[in-house]
Amino acid sequence: MSRWVEGEVVGNRHWSETLYSLQVSAAIAGFTAGQFGRLALDIEGQRVGRPYSFVNAPDERPLEFYSIIVRDGPLSPQLYNLEPGDRIWVSPKGAGFFTLSDIPDDPRWMWMLSTGTALGPFLSILKTQEPWERFDGIVLVHAVRTESELTYRDTIQSFTDAYPERFTYVPFVSREVCDVALPGRVPAAIVDGRLESAGGMPLTPQESHVMICGNPGMVKDTSAVLEERGFTRNKRREPGQITTEQYWS
Repeated sequence: MSRWVEGEVVGNRHWSETLYSLQVSAAIAGFTAGQFGRLALDIEGQRVGRPYSFVNAPDERPLEFYSIIVRDGPLSPQLYNLEPGDRIWVSPKGAGFFTLSDIPDDPRWMWMLSTGTALGPFLSILKTQEPWERFDGIVLVHAVRTESELTYRDTIQSFTDAYPERFTYVPFVSREVCDVALPGRVPAAIVDGRLESAGGMPLTPQESHVMICGNPGMVKDTSAVLEERGFTRNKRREPGQITTEQYWS
Protein backbone atom coordinates (compact mmCIF):
# COMPACT_ATOMS: atom_id res chain seq x y z
CA MET A 1 0.00 0.00 0.00
CA SER A 2 1.28 3.46 -0.89
CA ARG A 3 2.22 5.73 2.00
CA TRP A 4 0.00 8.53 0.65
CA VAL A 5 -3.26 8.94 -1.26
CA GLU A 6 -3.90 12.12 -3.20
CA GLY A 7 -7.00 13.96 -2.03
CA GLU A 8 -8.91 17.12 -2.84
CA VAL A 9 -9.99 19.84 -0.44
CA VAL A 10 -13.77 20.27 -0.62
CA GLY A 11 -14.22 22.68 2.28
CA ASN A 12 -12.33 24.67 4.88
CA ARG A 13 -14.35 26.19 7.72
CA HIS A 14 -12.58 28.93 9.64
CA TRP A 15 -13.98 29.06 13.16
CA SER A 16 -11.58 31.86 14.09
CA GLU A 17 -8.28 33.36 13.01
CA THR A 18 -6.54 30.17 14.19
CA LEU A 19 -9.14 27.37 14.36
CA TYR A 20 -10.27 25.54 11.23
CA SER A 21 -11.96 22.35 10.02
CA LEU A 22 -10.65 20.93 6.79
CA GLN A 23 -12.89 18.70 4.65
CA VAL A 24 -11.13 16.38 2.23
CA SER A 25 -12.27 13.93 -0.43
CA ALA A 26 -9.87 10.98 -0.64
CA ALA A 27 -10.16 7.25 -1.31
CA ILE A 28 -8.68 5.87 1.90
CA ALA A 29 -8.95 2.27 3.12
CA GLY A 30 -10.73 3.21 6.33
CA PHE A 31 -10.30 3.84 10.05
CA THR A 32 -11.90 3.23 13.43
CA ALA A 33 -13.68 6.08 15.21
CA GLY A 34 -11.18 7.79 17.52
CA GLN A 35 -8.19 7.12 15.30
CA PHE A 36 -6.07 9.68 13.45
CA GLY A 37 -4.86 10.02 9.89
CA ARG A 38 -2.03 12.06 8.44
CA LEU A 39 -2.21 15.08 6.14
CA ALA A 40 0.68 16.33 4.07
CA LEU A 41 1.65 19.01 1.58
CA ASP A 42 4.71 19.37 -0.63
CA ILE A 43 6.52 22.40 0.76
CA GLU A 44 9.78 23.67 -0.68
CA GLY A 45 10.59 20.32 -2.25
CA GLN A 46 9.73 18.23 0.82
CA ARG A 47 6.57 16.39 1.78
CA VAL A 48 5.61 17.64 5.22
CA GLY A 49 3.06 15.52 7.10
CA ARG A 50 1.46 15.60 10.55
CA PRO A 51 -1.17 13.47 12.36
CA TYR A 52 -4.73 14.77 12.62
CA SER A 53 -7.69 12.97 14.20
CA PHE A 54 -10.78 12.27 12.14
CA VAL A 55 -13.89 14.21 13.11
CA ASN A 56 -16.16 12.32 10.72
CA ALA A 57 -17.49 8.84 11.48
CA PRO A 58 -15.84 5.99 9.53
CA ASP A 59 -18.81 5.73 7.14
CA GLU A 60 -19.18 9.49 6.72
CA ARG A 61 -17.70 11.55 3.92
CA PRO A 62 -15.97 13.85 3.31
CA LEU A 63 -13.10 13.27 5.70
CA GLU A 64 -12.88 16.04 8.27
CA PHE A 65 -10.02 17.24 10.45
CA TYR A 66 -10.25 19.88 13.20
CA SER A 67 -7.08 21.79 13.96
CA ILE A 68 -5.43 25.01 15.07
CA ILE A 69 -2.62 27.00 13.53
CA VAL A 70 0.63 26.12 15.30
CA ARG A 71 2.79 29.21 15.64
CA ASP A 72 5.84 28.88 13.38
CA GLY A 73 4.66 25.43 12.29
CA PRO A 74 5.52 24.40 8.72
CA LEU A 75 2.17 22.77 7.88
CA SER A 76 -0.84 24.09 9.80
CA PRO A 77 -0.69 27.68 8.44
CA GLN A 78 -0.67 26.20 4.93
CA LEU A 79 -3.63 23.93 5.71
CA TYR A 80 -5.57 26.89 7.13
CA ASN A 81 -5.25 28.69 3.79
CA LEU A 82 -6.26 25.80 1.54
CA GLU A 83 -9.33 26.30 -0.65
CA PRO A 84 -11.76 23.91 -2.39
CA GLY A 85 -10.06 22.27 -5.33
CA ASP A 86 -6.59 22.32 -3.79
CA ARG A 87 -4.71 19.02 -3.67
CA ILE A 88 -3.54 17.39 -0.46
CA TRP A 89 -1.94 14.12 0.57
CA VAL A 90 -3.74 11.80 3.03
CA SER A 91 -2.55 8.62 4.73
CA PRO A 92 -4.36 5.60 3.25
CA LYS A 93 -5.72 4.31 6.56
CA GLY A 94 -6.20 5.35 10.17
CA ALA A 95 -3.93 4.61 13.10
CA GLY A 96 -3.94 4.87 16.88
CA PHE A 97 -5.54 3.16 19.88
CA PHE A 98 -7.84 5.87 21.25
CA THR A 99 -10.94 3.88 20.38
CA LEU A 100 -13.71 1.99 22.16
CA SER A 101 -12.32 -1.40 21.17
CA ASP A 102 -10.09 -1.69 24.25
CA ILE A 103 -12.59 -0.22 26.72
CA PRO A 104 -13.86 -2.85 29.20
CA ASP A 105 -17.47 -3.95 28.78
CA ASP A 106 -18.62 -3.31 32.34
CA PRO A 107 -18.80 0.51 32.81
CA ARG A 108 -22.27 2.05 32.70
CA TRP A 109 -21.12 5.66 32.36
CA MET A 110 -18.68 7.08 29.83
CA TRP A 111 -16.93 10.39 30.50
CA MET A 112 -15.20 12.00 27.51
CA LEU A 113 -12.89 14.85 28.57
CA SER A 114 -11.28 17.04 25.92
CA THR A 115 -9.44 20.32 25.51
CA GLY A 116 -9.40 22.45 22.37
CA THR A 117 -9.20 20.58 19.08
CA ALA A 118 -8.99 17.25 20.94
CA LEU A 119 -12.78 17.38 20.75
CA GLY A 120 -12.47 15.89 17.26
CA PRO A 121 -11.98 12.17 18.00
CA PHE A 122 -14.87 12.21 20.50
CA LEU A 123 -17.20 13.61 17.85
CA SER A 124 -16.15 10.81 15.51
CA ILE A 125 -16.91 8.21 18.18
CA LEU A 126 -20.25 9.76 19.13
CA LYS A 127 -21.39 9.77 15.49
CA THR A 128 -21.28 5.95 15.53
CA GLN A 129 -23.82 3.64 17.18
CA GLU A 130 -21.36 1.80 19.41
CA PRO A 131 -21.24 4.21 22.40
CA TRP A 132 -25.02 4.51 22.48
CA GLU A 133 -25.39 0.73 22.45
CA ARG A 134 -22.79 0.18 25.19
CA PHE A 135 -23.26 2.90 27.79
CA ASP A 136 -26.24 4.04 29.84
CA GLY A 137 -25.01 7.63 29.88
CA ILE A 138 -22.32 9.74 28.24
CA VAL A 139 -20.83 13.05 29.34
CA LEU A 140 -18.83 15.11 26.84
CA VAL A 141 -16.55 17.77 28.31
CA HIS A 142 -14.97 20.43 26.11
CA ALA A 143 -12.51 22.75 27.88
CA VAL A 144 -11.28 25.88 26.09
CA ARG A 145 -9.91 29.32 26.89
CA THR A 146 -12.66 31.53 25.45
CA GLU A 147 -16.33 31.06 24.58
CA SER A 148 -15.60 31.55 20.87
CA GLU A 149 -13.60 28.30 20.96
CA LEU A 150 -16.67 26.24 21.87
CA THR A 151 -17.08 24.89 18.36
CA TYR A 152 -19.24 22.18 16.75
CA ARG A 153 -22.23 23.20 18.86
CA ASP A 154 -24.73 22.10 16.19
CA THR A 155 -23.16 18.64 16.07
CA ILE A 156 -23.17 18.38 19.85
CA GLN A 157 -26.78 19.56 19.99
CA SER A 158 -27.72 16.73 17.61
CA PHE A 159 -26.52 14.23 20.23
CA THR A 160 -28.62 16.00 22.87
CA ASP A 161 -31.65 15.91 20.59
CA ALA A 162 -31.21 12.22 19.79
CA TYR A 163 -30.41 11.06 23.33
CA PRO A 164 -31.81 13.68 25.75
CA GLU A 165 -31.86 11.32 28.74
CA ARG A 166 -28.44 9.79 28.11
CA PHE A 167 -26.14 12.57 26.88
CA THR A 168 -24.79 15.61 28.72
CA TYR A 169 -22.50 18.30 27.33
CA VAL A 170 -20.35 20.19 29.84
CA PRO A 171 -18.27 23.08 28.41
CA PHE A 172 -15.49 24.80 30.35
CA VAL A 173 -14.07 28.27 29.65
CA SER A 174 -10.95 29.18 31.61
CA ARG A 175 -9.98 32.72 30.61
CA GLU A 176 -13.23 34.64 30.58
CA VAL A 177 -16.57 34.58 32.33
CA CYS A 178 -19.54 33.36 30.30
CA ASP A 179 -23.03 32.05 31.02
CA VAL A 180 -22.81 28.86 28.98
CA ALA A 181 -19.79 27.17 30.58
CA LEU A 182 -18.20 26.24 33.87
CA PRO A 183 -15.16 28.33 34.85
CA GLY A 184 -11.67 27.06 35.52
CA ARG A 185 -9.97 23.77 34.73
CA VAL A 186 -11.29 20.21 34.61
CA PRO A 187 -9.07 18.69 37.35
CA ALA A 188 -10.19 21.29 39.91
CA ALA A 189 -13.83 20.69 38.98
CA ILE A 190 -13.40 16.99 39.66
CA VAL A 191 -11.89 17.70 43.09
CA ASP A 192 -14.61 20.12 44.19
CA GLY A 193 -17.47 18.06 42.71
CA ARG A 194 -18.64 20.60 40.10
CA LEU A 195 -17.99 18.30 37.16
CA GLU A 196 -19.88 15.37 38.63
CA SER A 197 -22.77 17.67 39.51
CA ALA A 198 -22.90 19.15 36.01
CA GLY A 199 -22.64 15.73 34.39
CA GLY A 200 -25.45 14.32 36.45
CA MET A 201 -23.82 10.88 36.55
CA PRO A 202 -21.59 9.07 39.04
CA LEU A 203 -17.87 9.51 38.54
CA THR A 204 -16.69 6.39 40.30
CA PRO A 205 -14.28 3.63 39.25
CA GLN A 206 -16.96 1.03 39.96
CA GLU A 207 -19.31 2.24 37.21
CA SER A 208 -17.45 4.78 35.07
CA HIS A 209 -14.80 4.92 32.38
CA VAL A 210 -12.98 8.16 31.56
CA MET A 211 -11.43 8.89 28.18
CA ILE A 212 -9.12 11.92 28.26
CA CYS A 213 -7.80 13.63 25.15
CA GLY A 214 -6.04 16.98 25.27
CA ASN A 215 -2.92 18.91 26.09
CA PRO A 216 -0.36 16.98 28.17
CA GLY A 217 -0.84 19.12 31.27
CA MET A 218 -4.57 18.50 31.38
CA VAL A 219 -4.14 14.78 30.72
CA LYS A 220 -1.53 14.44 33.47
CA ASP A 221 -3.38 16.50 36.09
CA THR A 222 -6.77 14.94 35.40
CA SER A 223 -5.36 11.42 35.49
CA ALA A 224 -3.67 12.15 38.83
CA VAL A 225 -6.92 13.44 40.36
CA LEU A 226 -8.82 10.38 39.14
CA GLU A 227 -6.15 8.01 40.44
CA GLU A 228 -6.61 9.57 43.86
CA ARG A 229 -10.25 8.46 43.58
CA GLY A 230 -9.24 4.88 42.86
CA PHE A 231 -9.26 4.94 39.04
CA THR A 232 -6.46 3.04 37.27
CA ARG A 233 -4.94 3.27 33.81
CA ASN A 234 -6.56 1.06 31.20
CA LYS A 235 -4.12 -1.42 29.69
CA ARG A 236 -4.75 -4.37 27.42
CA ARG A 237 -3.48 -6.86 29.99
CA GLU A 238 -4.70 -4.87 32.99
CA PRO A 239 -8.12 -3.30 32.33
CA GLY A 240 -8.70 -0.03 34.12
CA GLN A 241 -10.93 3.01 34.03
CA ILE A 242 -8.72 5.72 32.42
CA THR A 243 -7.87 5.84 28.72
CA THR A 244 -5.71 8.76 27.58
CA GLU A 245 -4.37 10.43 24.46
CA GLN A 246 -2.09 13.46 24.52
CA TYR A 247 -3.09 15.81 21.75
CA TRP A 248 -1.44 18.85 20.27
CA SER A 249 -2.50 20.12 16.84
